[in-house]
Amino acid sequence: MTDWRIFRGTQEPHEFEGLPEAPPWRAFDGGPPLRHPECADHPHAAVSYLASEEAIEQVNTALYLRRPLLVTGPPGAGKSALAEAVAYELGLGPLLYWPITSRVTLRDGLYRYDPLGRLYSASRADTAREEDGGSAPEERIGDHIRLGPLGTALLPFEKPRVLLIDEIDKSDIDLPNDLLTIFEKGSYEIPELMRVRATTSARRARDSGRGGGSEAVHVPGVEVLTADGTSSVTITSGRVECRAFPLVIMTSNDEREFPPAFLRRCVKLRLRLPEETGELAAIVREHLKDLPEDVREQVDELARDFLTIRENGGVLATDQLLNAAYMRWHTVGDQVMTRERLAEKLMHPLSERG
Repeated sequence: MTDWRIFRGTQEPHEFEGLPEAPPWRAFDGGPPLRHPECADHPHAAVSYLASEEAIEQVNTALYLRRPLLVTGPPGAGKSALAEAVAYELGLGPLLYWPITSRVTLRDGLYRYDPLGRLYSASRADTAREEDGGSAPEERIGDHIRLGPLGTALLPFEKPRVLLIDEIDKSDIDLPNDLLTIFEKGSYEIPELMRVRATTSARRARDSGRGGGSEAVHVPGVEVLTADGTSSVTITSGRVECRAFPLVIMTSNDEREFPPAFLRRCVKLRLRLPEETGELAAIVREHLKDLPEDVREQVDELARDFLTIRENGGVLATDQLLNAAYMRWHTVGDQVMTRERLAEKLMHPLSERG
């Protein structure tokens, strides 16, 4: 039977030719198509994440349906690492990362415009033209615009980029609905690139005293930087539309409820914390692949300590166990840093359950 899954959770990159044809209501035709930037390095999280079967199914469902994936669960459940793992396995370029706070707006994710920097550059360009008799280069608005993580993800790439919108439950109350509009359209506009402006000929005519009018035109083919920081793209007429809808992974710690209209347009996945010693030990061994055999039994004991603390009402994150296991590895035989002391110092409850 043919395996329908594109993301398989193998921790190994594999050939990814493309997605099946999009549902008619989720088809986008932005262009011209762009190739993905190369991923220079492979984050540790990408090659050590153990994806559950449910996570694999829901990631693929989001890819097929061209819908954002809302991942909920307690801290330390691997919500952010999932995004790294997908980007790495499918070779979809560097992960685009957008951390959310209460002050973040939709525009922050789409692009940033520096009007003061542009004003300063325009002033310097005018001065240079006067000194050089009109031979100085024109000031470029694209030098003062940089696309954000969301704005970059919505460029017309041939394959979907992976965008992590981290801790969306910390956002302003309006952001989920604002995102919903962008997700439905798959496109956005940059007003600063659509405004009328004086053409070079009109400006020269004005400067020479032959007339004071300006010719109304859209700004064509403006080159701007992307969120990747090392590449630039050309935006025509101030509008961006995706070609392959990005895999948007939004994480939430369940600190708030979202509007029904937002939820029904998301594929949802809830991650849980490991509940058995074997699961925890497997996670540790994926992260610490060179762990000596004689240390593994002590790591299993730390995993049992971890579960005991949780069962007694303490809230722990998995990375606390990883820290304790790493220290145990490098303090074997030390009479001071015993397993019990490591557990006490590094696996203290983050909070108590009510």
